[in-house]
Amino acid sequence: QVQLVESGGGLVQPGGSLRLSCAASGFTFNMYGMSWYRQAPGKERELVATITSDGGSTNYADSVKGRFTISRDNAKNMVYLQMNSLKPEDAARYYCNARHMYVTLIYWGKGTLVTVSS
Repeated sequence: QVQLVESGGGLVQPGGSLRLSCAASGFTFNMYGMSWYRQAPGKERELVATITSDGGSTNYADSVKGRFTISRDNAKNMVYLQMNSLKPEDAARYYCNARHMYVTLIYWGKGTLVTVSS
């Protein structure tokens, strides 16, 4: 059974940091590129960061460049999102996404909520 389980969300003050984690199971993790998306209330889901299957390349939305870092540990089937210098506009539900390198197989987690408020 495929599972992506996010954790690490919570309430943080502006300027603070959080580290999100995504635990993957039920599929061959190192065959999938991994991404973090987010969706704020009333807004569309947007891509935040992506990392290739081997971790060799990453990409970020312009809004988070220099503040967020995506990483993965293929030995542990984990992907992370380190979020620094958080802003109120970063508040959203953050979702983990897996996309197969070669075929159309896409999996989603249920998300973890990040609230940025003083």
